[in-house]
Amino acid sequence: MSKKLLVVDDEEILLKGLKYSLEQEGYDIDTAVDGIEAFEKAINNSYELIVLDLMLPKMDGLEVCRKIREKSMVPIIILTAKGEDTSKVLGLEYGADDYLTKPFNILELKARIKAIFRRVDVKGNIMHTNILNIDDFTINTLGRKVSLNGKEINLTAKEFDLLLLLATNPGKVYSREELLETIWGYEYFGDVRTVDVHVRRLREKIEQNSSQPEYILTKWGVGYYFRKK
Repeated sequence: MSKKLLVVDDEEILLKGLKYSLEQEGYDIDTAVDGIEAFEKAINNSYELIVLDLMLPKMDGLEVCRKIREKSMVPIIILTAKGEDTSKVLGLEYGADDYLTKPFNILELKARIKAIFRRVDVKGNIMHTNILNIDDFTINTLGRKVSLNGKEINLTAKEFDLLLLLATNPGKVYSREELLETIWGYEYFGDVRTVDVHVRRLREKIEQNSSQPEYILTKWGVGYYFRKK
């Protein structure tokens, strides 16, 4: 069965081009041209990934992203205009998994979609269970669920991948570039801020005090690592 994607952009020519190109890859594509339509479709349908432009009429893309994330962990790739660095960071803060800056090559978008699908089963069809117990964490690698001291933690796809990688390699320091290549599956051409944003969000969810983390620590000038108690 083909994967169903929602693509949101108010530029109808671009939207038609994206729909056509992604359908050639075998995806089932639904579209929306404004923020309200996008949010309504996102909560009333089952999508496996959303491509979301941030500059939308009726409701801006950042608000759409935030409201979707309150109800769903579906992977979201945001589209931003060149130079909108603040919007990129806010999009990641609101729960987006990835971003692309316009104008972009459709091949890069396809590569990023495939990278996400290699790492997450959005529908959650679990045939087996693979449980890891690491310190205070219980990690279900097939169900992609995490519990901390018995309490389930709601993580996005990239947050889960980041925690799993670090926790299963305790003490190993990963540079931001290594994390980009390993978790995102491609290079960001030196833009490593997305790693810092995801680490900060992850700490806010798993640490008692995110400013004084116990699990995910920073090796200054190098990168991040997981410390076992």
